[in-house]
Amino acid sequence: MPTIQLSTQDFKDSIFNYEAEAEWKYKGSLPAIIDFYADWCGPCKMVAPILEELSNEYEGKLIIYKVNTEKEEELSAAFGIQSIPTFLFIPAEGQPMMQPGALPKNIFKQVIDEQLLVSNPSRES
Repeated sequence: MPTIQLSTQDFKDSIFNYEAEAEWKYKGSLPAIIDFYADWCGPCKMVAPILEELSNEYEGKLIIYKVNTEKEEELSAAFGIQSIPTFLFIPAEGQPMMQPGALPKNIFKQVIDEQLLVSNPSRES
């Protein structure tokens, strides 16, 4: 499954409505990664194919979203995005984790396996 573009409204509808809720409550059932990026960003372009690969590798276990920070300024401001790429790692339960900077594939896999899929019973050991 390819990565999914998210608008601010999509985020409020599918992930978390930060205008209506004070405390984080993820609306999704699968863990997710949100990539805050811009089309002109070199490091963002380097990470994009890695995210596509991970989206295919973890299909059915994880969803990867992309947010264009230039088009979705409200959402970027709501999360205090100051550098791109920045990644929001969202476990199915618990608090999300924010990580700025381009990451190599092995680090993404480590975070996915150790932080996002830990409560998933179908996870391979």
